[in-house]
Amino acid sequence: MAGLRDGSRALVSSWRSGSDGAPQPGRTPPHGLSGHVVGFVEALRARGIPVGPSETVDAGQVLTVIDLMDREMLREGLACALLRRPTQRATFDGLFELWFPPALGERTGARDVDLPRRDDGEIDIFELRRMLAELLSSQPGPQQQEQLRQLAAQMVEQMGRYQSANGPSFSAYQTLKNVQPELLISKILAGLAAGTAESEFDNEVARRAARDRVKSFRGTVESETRRRVAERLGRDRVATYGVQRQAEDADFLRISEHELAELRRSGQRLARVLASRLAARRRRSRRGEIDLRKTLRSSMSTGGVPIDLRTRKPRPGRPDLVLLCDISGSVAGFSSFTMLLVDSLREQFSRVRIFAFVDRADEVTHLFDQITPLDQITRRIFTETQVVGFEGHSDYGAALRGFTEDFPEAVTSRSSVLILGDARTNYRDPALNTLRELVETAKHAYWLNPESEKMWGTGDSAADRYRDVIEMYECRSARQLTGVVSRLLPV
Repeated sequence: MAGLRDGSRALVSSWRSGSDGAPQPGRTPPHGLSGHVVGFVEALRARGIPVGPSETVDAGQVLTVIDLMDREMLREGLACALLRRPTQRATFDGLFELWFPPALGERTGARDVDLPRRDDGEIDIFELRRMLAELLSSQPGPQQQEQLRQLAAQMVEQMGRYQSANGPSFSAYQTLKNVQPELLISKILAGLAAGTAESEFDNEVARRAARDRVKSFRGTVESETRRRVAERLGRDRVATYGVQRQAEDADFLRISEHELAELRRSGQRLARVLASRLAARRRRSRRGEIDLRKTLRSSMSTGGVPIDLRTRKPRPGRPDLVLLCDISGSVAGFSSFTMLLVDSLREQFSRVRIFAFVDRADEVTHLFDQITPLDQITRRIFTETQVVGFEGHSDYGAALRGFTEDFPEAVTSRSSVLILGDARTNYRDPALNTLRELVETAKHAYWLNPESEKMWGTGDSAADRYRDVIEMYECRSARQLTGVVSRLLPV
């Protein structure tokens, strides 16, 4: 365990500020350690994890009752104090690896690992694959994990080092590109299946275990690479690109499949947050506006001092909501998630109608329910509705004209209209007059654009022309979308 404790010893030594002996449980944490934890908390906040003063104080209390030399105990203790949801754990672990590294510089234990070499001195890739396959197929335990970490560290040191413009650096891709651990699954599977009864169930269990072990080893190499790079460039810089973002902060136009799936799972929670905000606004709106005439009249009894404010009786009534969404290309994830989010708010409106389009608009409200997953809804939109015309390319002008012709009753003076899309028209007629008529008819009309505002009007984007007709807002992430919708939707 010497290699694993190198980083802990060095960090604790710097935290002690010259004192002898490691910090003991039950004592006040050293001042340097407190500042380090505060910096760690700030890094969590920067990556979208809300950590307040009370959680930070709890983290400080945790440090007084655990052994700081036990890195896994430190990890779990801080996670219990600082995290509120399981979805935050991946981001927390990524930042923990940077702020509480298992070693500083090259691991001491890794130096004892000899990578196999050919007669010409180059690393023998085939022999290295065999060594890795044996380790991954061996009985899991602390010793096996330590051996894998030391092997990963030595591979990064000898195979991942390269010369950059800023000096020597490390690359996980360069470390693994020749080894290709995914190709070892069959060998690992043979090692796992040895001596076991063969059945389809056993084979599937072994196959999944092999894939998980390869994925875990790849993660170990990536973590080791981030640690080494962070020592040169600084952990804050590495955290900006090397630590998993919260799904709510992922850019809709660059969101990965994993982040989109995580976002879909958190959709109901975001819907509850949004519904509570709308309900709070509705409660406040029931108080009514101040009636100046009645207030001044009632102030005659107090010498003209308006002590008692009189308000107008509000006119209750929930508005209609009409959603018009572009589901083509890169904006499909943004529109699909927003449709699901708004559909969860049905009870906040008298009626919700959802329309989708590529170059033709069609109603898809009936496809949304509480059972069907979002990815299946998206497939059904393309197979069961008429959202694609002859060409299948985005055409906002044709979609807007078709929407007003086929569904003239959809937008009324009680309707609030939300249009979702990047406004890229493929250089076709944007139908500004048609949009203007919709805006004039509706009670409220807004356009939510997943592109950065600085990109509006570039290339085939007609966003700069549309924004002269309708209010347009940038919505690049789920967090930004929730905030914008909670402000815009009428109550």
